[in-house]
Amino acid sequence: METYGKILIIAMPLFLLLVIFEKWYGWKKGFDTVRTVDMVSSLGSGVTNSTKDVLGLSIAIITYGWLVNHLAITHIQATWLVYVIAFLALDFAGYWTHRLAHSVNFFWNNHVVHHSSEEFNLACALRQSISVFVRIYAVLLIPAALLGVPEKVIAVVGPLHLFAQFWYHTRHINRMGFLENIIVTPAHHRVHHAINPEYLDKNYGQIFIFWDRMFGTFQEEQATIPAVYGVTRPVRTWNPIKINFMHLWLLIKDAWHTKNWKDKLRIWFMPLGWRPSDVIEKYPVYKIEDVYHFEKYDTPASKGFQAYLWAQLICVLLLVSYMFANVAMLKQLGIEQLFIYGAFIFLQVYALTEFMDQTKYAWVLETIKNIACITLIIKNGEWFGSNTISTAIAPVLIAYFLISTIAVYLFSKNVKQNKSEVTMV
Repeated sequence: METYGKILIIAMPLFLLLVIFEKWYGWKKGFDTVRTVDMVSSLGSGVTNSTKDVLGLSIAIITYGWLVNHLAITHIQATWLVYVIAFLALDFAGYWTHRLAHSVNFFWNNHVVHHSSEEFNLACALRQSISVFVRIYAVLLIPAALLGVPEKVIAVVGPLHLFAQFWYHTRHINRMGFLENIIVTPAHHRVHHAINPEYLDKNYGQIFIFWDRMFGTFQEEQATIPAVYGVTRPVRTWNPIKINFMHLWLLIKDAWHTKNWKDKLRIWFMPLGWRPSDVIEKYPVYKIEDVYHFEKYDTPASKGFQAYLWAQLICVLLLVSYMFANVAMLKQLGIEQLFIYGAFIFLQVYALTEFMDQTKYAWVLETIKNIACITLIIKNGEWFGSNTISTAIAPVLIAYFLISTIAVYLFSKNVKQNKSEVTMV
């Protein structure tokens, strides 16, 4: 956990700078693909996903180390060629894991958050799942395990393979010549994120596109078919924590409501989108039929509110960076302190994105959270061991939580007033 946390300390600022650069570049070119509220939602999703990973909140049914120890027919040294083989093995496994998520109802819940943005930009690359509690990924690495690829090689190549999937989530890079036949490019991945019937469920490759060409899932981007992004059952919220469990909740409700016992069981393993016929009739769910004529989800966001969101985003990233940089210290204070801090990060993101949705009681949740944090600091005289670093951290955080509470009150009052004026008109 400590090592991964340190990697994220370096990766997070880099990702943020690239996201900001893309927004600036789009503004300069007159083609801005980054809406502030959508971007904050995406980055909030990335924060919760990385926090979950640092906390180790997932179980591997079979670890790669176990596979190597029990299945390897030979053992090889970690040469440069082995790293190449490991990278290919990871990408092959990634292709099939990705394809499975788009093919089976149950597994889609682990992936829907990544496709939930109705934009396509670098920020949406960070929309990653927190709903994966049981991992089967290692099973797909059996070819590498049979060859005896060392576990440490997978541990090094894994983060590189993951981070290398960030750059192609953009609309600002067109065709890339001969590379289109080898690697996944922005053009390929725009197709993958599109909900156009011609593009749906295509281009599952993560680094190499030749898997799609080999297994019949490749689709070229067409100039005459502009990609429309999102999911066919739109999520209609900025809250990434809600999005992570929406599909699962729908499956649970459908399994409960259907009268057919066979359907109660098979709904989990049927193709993506399948619902029992009696449930479809009684409990219809909105689905986009015409991808060129539907209203994107949006909420009013004045320039002042957007500035507030930027400020909150920076504060969230600083708070989560404190956690990632001090995992060892938090564990020394007691493992429960690490999980309490993790819960705080989740609550911070939840409260902020609920406020972005302008739900009725969002300001109440934000206020309770801020008061609880101030009380914690006053009671302990510090913020999770912060006095070992600087005694200035605690008072600065008290000021931050107070200012946030006042800002939430003022923005909530303004939103309520605007809604009243619209109602009167």
